[in-house]
Amino acid sequence: MIGPEPSDILLRPAFASDAPAIAQLMRASLDAFDWMPVLHTPEEDLFFIRDILLPKQQVTVAETAECIVGFIAAKGEWVEQLYLDPAWTGQGIGSRLLAQATGGMSLIKLYCFQANTGARRFYERHGFRAEAFGDGSTNEEGLPDILYVRGR
Repeated sequence: MIGPEPSDILLRPAFASDAPAIAQLMRASLDAFDWMPVLHTPEEDLFFIRDILLPKQQVTVAETAECIVGFIAAKGEWVEQLYLDPAWTGQGIGSRLLAQATGGMSLIKLYCFQANTGARRFYERHGFRAEAFGDGSTNEEGLPDILYVRGR
């Protein structure tokens, strides 16, 4: 069976009813990294998506006819979250999500873990520059991170 093509992916605003699928996608994406500590239960992931992320940020999902395969959350000049189903990386979906979510923004900031080399390459390809390197003391995971900035 041949799956959907990246061009068959629809980008749309997230609905409250998407919270369980978004939480599962986020967990699958995080679980793909052997360096990422598991800090939250699936119930806590769902609470975060349903009660914090969706009501307070602009969230766009990428979906096939069957399921959500990625999402991005932005607020102000910050990209707060960008996750793809690990099976769907490298197909241009993250680029489409990033372009749609940041289209009207003149200044964009985000944090990325230093260990996430794939995300670092992705953001640098999209014109972000590393502005500051952190030691992990300011994030929940305790992992060294990078502040990326694009614009102005």
